[in-house]
Formats: sequence, structure tokens, C-alpha cells
Amino acid sequence: MRPSVTRWKTLLRTSVLTLLAVVAAAGIGGTALAADGNVAWTVRTASNSYGEARSSYSYNVNPGGSVEDAMVVANRGSAPLTLAVYAADGFTTDAGQLDLLTRDKKSVAVGAWVKPSAGSVVIQPGKTVQVPFTIAVPGNATPGDHVGGILTALTQTDQAEGINVDRRLGIRITLRVGGELKPNLAIENLHVRYDGSANPAGKGDATVSYTIHNTGNAALSGKQSVSVSGPFGVLRARAGDIAAPPQLLPGESWDVTVPVAGVAPAVRLAATVTVTPLLTDASGSTTPLRLIEATAHGWALPWPLVLVLVVLIAAVVGAYLYRRRTRTRRKAREDARVRDAVEQALRGPRPQTS
Repeated sequence: MRPSVTRWKTLLRTSVLTLLAVVAAAGIGGTALAADGNVAWTVRTASNSYGEARSSYSYNVNPGGSVEDAMVVANRGSAPLTLAVYAADGFTTDAGQLDLLTRDKKSVAVGAWVKPSAGSVVIQPGKTVQVPFTIAVPGNATPGDHVGGILTALTQTDQAEGINVDRRLGIRITLRVGGELKPNLAIENLHVRYDGSANPAGKGDATVSYTIHNTGNAALSGKQSVSVSGPFGVLRARAGDIAAPPQLLPGESWDVTVPVAGVAPAVRLAATVTVTPLLTDASGSTTPLRLIEATAHGWALPWPLVLVLVVLIAAVVGAYLYRRRTRTRRKAREDARVRDAVEQALRGPRPQTS
């Protein structure tokens, strides 16, 4: 299950916490605006030995190692700001975007390893504050990719609605823990469904559905292709371009549904899915890995044609039975006449009376 926004009661009345997560997919800092439009702040990475004008944080650390870095927070509004600062684990939403756990959710990786220098920060109007943080990777940390972020948050009360609004702004942290990297995707729950045409000689459409599951320890995307064919690979139809899945974190899954047009009703269909995993390193370079393939079968009976054939066969059988019955009756009448003639001959001529 992917995490969702948590709902709870306020002290005064039952209400819903509205969460506004301002975390871009690439982890780029942005601007958060309060409900009244007078409060605004930005976040960005600090310039240091790790680089300048970085869009996000990215590190390679061995188990037991640590990293020190900083985030710069600027108050663009007209009033002092008090912002909470914390870290959280990341996850992929149903929309394919990176999001971060809310503060009431327990983080077990990046969110637990990142320690800001302070749990909150006060920033005067027009000023900036640098917030140092340390990433301490446990000695027993699992090798591979871990994704999360460091966040600033402002909680405000909407008097009209009677709810608390938690506005968040943060920067993505990608951490690759040293050890054996085992990138792997699996194709699961593969199914094919056929929808035929009313034209007995026409082609129909197939729908291929499956799940891409990241069973390795590296964040992966992939290039997909789908085709549907008849027995022995004949009458193959291929799907058009398929959008790449989002970068899936280790353990995550992504459901895919692909329409395939122009599929011949070849009675027994084979749907074949291939996925080429794409591995991105810390520099942003993408490497294709060995493709994976899966096949599932389904039925594609040409029902209009079958109906026509059934009608034709029924007509032929009916005509055959009718002719056979007619011949049988005709033969029975002939046999009866012959039998009567033989009996008449055996009885001889009738005696004449005077």
C-alpha cells in the first residue's frame, strides 16, 4: 500500500488535515505561499564541496559512513517565519510522482538517518538561514538506493474551514548505500483480454495488463514494448509507444494497461511484454540493463465467424438429413410395391367363376 494523507481531529472540532506537499519530482526547491498570500519562502541546496546550484542531494555512502551538508531557507514574505525542519522517507504516488511521508508516519531509511541541526528555524523577512544536517548511515543499512527528502513546514489554521493546513517545501535526497547493487524488475500479473469485431472477417482489439515490480535494491525505470500474436507467433500486432513507468524505488510496483489494436481472432492469443530496466547513476547518466520478458495466453474466438459457420453447418446437415429422409421414404415405397408384386405373383391368378 502506498502511503496516503493522514486525517485526524483538531482540538476544537473534528476536521481534516489538508496537506500541501511542495516537492517536485526532481527534488527542486520552490516557493510556498500561505493562504493569505503574505507568507512565502524558498529552499535550495547550499553551495559547498558537493557542488553549486544542485537541484537535489545525491550521495554514495558506505554502511557506517556519514555525510554533512546544508539547506538554505529564504523568507520572501513580509513577516517573520517559524518553520519546522525534518526529514522523511520518499515513495512514488499513484500519479507517478515522488512524495514524502508526513510527520506522523515513521521513516526507516533516509528520513531516520538525516538529522537537521535544529527541529525548527526562525527567519526574518528578506533574510536567509542555512540549516546544516548530517546523514549517518547505520552499519547494517541495506545496500542499494534509498530516497527521501529534507523538509520545511508551516502549519496554519483556516478559521473559516476549521482545519489545519500543513504547507511543506523540501528537497529530494537520493542515497546509494555501498555494497552489492542488484537492480531487477519483474513482470507480474500478466493478462490479455480480447474484444472482437462485429465483422466476421474483421480484426478486434486486445487489452494487455500487467504489473512492473522492482524486486531489486536500485531505483529503476524502464522501456516497455507489448505485442499480441496468434499460435506460433503468426499474425502479430504491436502496441504503439508506451510511456515509461516512473522511477520505482526498491519494493515498489506499477500497474500498466496497454491497448493493442488490429488483433486477428486467432483463437489462442499470446501477449508478450518486454521491459528494459533503466538504471540512473549519481551523475544522471542512464544505463539500459538486460531486458526481461513475460508471456501470457488468452482466447480470441471469432464469434461472428463461428456463428456463420454454425449456421452453414446446420444448413448442410439439415439438407443432408432431409435428402436422406426423402430417399428413405422413396425406397420404402418402392420396396412396398415390389413386396406387393411378389406376393401377388406367388398367390397366382384368381380363379374365374362362370
